[in-house]
Amino acid sequence: MLPYSSLPLSILSLLLCVAVTTPLHGDFRGCAVRDFSFVAQKPGCRNLRIDTEACWGRCHTWEKPLPEPPYVQRHHRVCSYGRTRYLMVRLPGCQPHVSPLYHYPLALQCHCTVCSTQDTECETF
Repeated sequence: MLPYSSLPLSILSLLLCVAVTTPLHGDFRGCAVRDFSFVAQKPGCRNLRIDTEACWGRCHTWEKPLPEPPYVQRHHRVCSYGRTRYLMVRLPGCQPHVSPLYHYPLALQCHCTVCSTQDTECETF
């Protein structure tokens, strides 16, 4: 189970300000580990910029219309974590009643897969 799994994904998405530090080149298709920076935020603590590795890429996806319900056949894949290691940092300036510990993933391997809300914010398809 993820260390921050008790937080709803909507809150997690508000906690992260994201910046890609290395661009995808040309017509890259697939999924790869990339440099990634974000600002860790936690109520009661000061923000901290974190540099890590994350999954980035474009995966093969398609939809085909069907004459019968459900009227569309979908094949949607997203670039997601295959293997991760979780790291921890101490956020600065935390109030006495707030734990300064902040856990975040480091991507070790990435792959194209069906989106799982267990570790990814998925749009409804």
